[in-house]
Amino acid sequence: MKTLIASALVLLAPAWAWSQTAAPAKPAAAKTEAKKAGAPKPAAAKPAAKPAAKPAAKSAAVAKAAPPSSRQQLHNGAKQVASGLAAAEAALTPEELAIAERVHTGRIPCELGAFVNIEADAQAPGHFNIEGKGFKYRMTPVATSTGAVRLEDVRAGAVWLQIANKSMLMNQKLGQRLADECMSPQQFDVAEGFKKNPPPSLIDTPAGSR
Repeated sequence: MKTLIASALVLLAPAWAWSQTAAPAKPAAAKTEAKKAGAPKPAAAKPAAKPAAKPAAKSAAVAKAAPPSSRQQLHNGAKQVASGLAAAEAALTPEELAIAERVHTGRIPCELGAFVNIEADAQAPGHFNIEGKGFKYRMTPVATSTGAVRLEDVRAGAVWLQIANKSMLMNQKLGQRLADECMSPQQFDVAEGFKKNPPPSLIDTPAGSR
């Protein structure tokens, strides 16, 4: 009996050894068959993305810290000067505002077919835009000792004088009269009244002195 069992083990040993050596070949065979069948290769792992550089933010910070250019400085200075002039222009005294209320406005005819157009600035009480052929001024009231209405554009050197019966426009820098014998409707009525009842001459001899 022992002899039979030993003989059986001898016969089975080669088969067991063959099964142990043949088993690992299955993965290789499966890989070869998959390659023949055209199976897609596994995707390679992508490298981790590098953090994006931030040159734009750095440039913006540098630009923000940079001092303003000379052109920008000049522009800012000009704006400050303009604001200062506007503030000074708007500051009129009560006396000057009272003079402004007596200014005749509208299209005022003058001698030789000329005219002067006077328009009050609604945004800046007491200021006037005066223009005509070849000139344009911005004027404000100036107090006088005679009581006459006087408007001036200091920078241009222009003066508008208004008395009871006429007005005239002068440019003191040029030494010229730009418009003379200008009459608004109110001044025309006064001038007609003077023709009927002339005012006393300033050089008349007072009565009783003879």
